[in-house]
Amino acid sequence: MPISGSHARRVLHGAINIRSGDVLLLITDIWDEHTHRYFMKMLRSHWRGWHIILFEDHGTPHTEEDTLMLADELKIEIRLLPTATPKMNAMGHLWKSVKRRALANRPTENIDISADDACHHIIGMSRHQRLKAAGVLSENFWLAEYSGS
Repeated sequence: MPISGSHARRVLHGAINIRSGDVLLLITDIWDEHTHRYFMKMLRSHWRGWHIILFEDHGTPHTEEDTLMLADELKIEIRLLPTATPKMNAMGHLWKSVKRRALANRPTENIDISADDACHHIIGMSRHQRLKAAGVLSENFWLAEYSGS
């Protein structure tokens, strides 16, 4: 999720475990294949020993050949979401919730503070609140049979 203000930009990378509500977050200045590969290494380190399936859109950093090779090396299974299906992106729903609750109706005076506030808001939520905001607890969640909800 990009956050911008005064022509500055920060990119918030995030992944949510749809079973536990655990999250991993990263703030960067840019979104490219290098930052995405760094985030994938963080994922593997954070969820060591887990079978990770990462659902992503068709953005170039997600589909670049070296990125896919690294995912294979890290034993992270990449599943590309169908084009134009933001409703299927649980992390996207969580970011929208944060934008509504933590960042709305206030000026962005310092981009770094706003990015930190967004991440702190998510970290401050209970795991149940994260899953609810991400749409995982909905009876219509498309991965409900895997999420345990």
